[in-house]
Amino acid sequence: MSEQSRLAVFKTYKLYVGGKFPRSESGRVYEVTDSKGGHWLANAPLSSRKDARDAVVAARKAVPGWSGATAYNRGQVLYRVAEMLEGRREQFTREVADAEGLSKSKAAAVVDAAVDRWVWYAGWTDKIAQVVGGANPVAGPFFNLSTPEPTGVVAVLAPQDSSLLGLVSVLAPVIATGNAAVVVAAERAPLPALSFGEVLATSDVPAGVVNILSGRTAELSAPLASHQDVNALDLTGAPAELAAELEASAADTLKRVRRPSPAAEDWTRDPGTSRLTAWLETKTVWHPIGV
Repeated sequence: MSEQSRLAVFKTYKLYVGGKFPRSESGRVYEVTDSKGGHWLANAPLSSRKDARDAVVAARKAVPGWSGATAYNRGQVLYRVAEMLEGRREQFTREVADAEGLSKSKAAAVVDAAVDRWVWYAGWTDKIAQVVGGANPVAGPFFNLSTPEPTGVVAVLAPQDSSLLGLVSVLAPVIATGNAAVVVAAERAPLPALSFGEVLATSDVPAGVVNILSGRTAELSAPLASHQDVNALDLTGAPAELAAELEASAADTLKRVRRPSPAAEDWTRDPGTSRLTAWLETKTVWHPIGV
């Protein structure tokens, strides 16, 4: 058969929820086009509120096992994700180029930066406790120890302008610190995020630790902000007006909220530890000396 007569095999993109790849509960899809000529790339699942609730259920189920794993083990798992992402470098280079209107060389540099960023966070899993925890000086014959603990289920609105490096930069610190995540992918360019779900599925990340939805950011974020089983909310990918509404909704359930940056974020910069500490809570224990 000649090259000219061969039919192309188009990829079917699906959600990633609870370690599986379901279609949207409603069966809806929406067209995803490239950022240059508006050419059709794929039909992405248009997630519903039911999909968002299912993702929260899967994340909540995964929290005890993931948060209870040793920090060293979480680091090994995250490093495995970087290995698998590196192995699919060519695919992600193509998808990032289409999503962000970049040349192949620039898209390849973005993918390399995403892999490096993931490895960087993998290295922090067993070190962050030394930065934010420690022994506190107290009056009396007691040890007073503070240790960080995961917040729980974190809903993440992925950046709209950086389909892979931005996604990695907001997702990795959530799970590195023992939380589970429900991610709403960039609305206009969800394909790298949906493909990243395939990377997670072929790594050692337990089912439900990361759940990835595609669709309308405003439609999916509303039920997540008000959901009583969601403990925290990262509003990075929300426009200012929507972010204000979601923060007000999250207040009813006392969620921890990370507001979006007022200026465009430079995802190539050193991220620091602020996103790691954002999803940790401090537990303090007293113990008598000599007992």
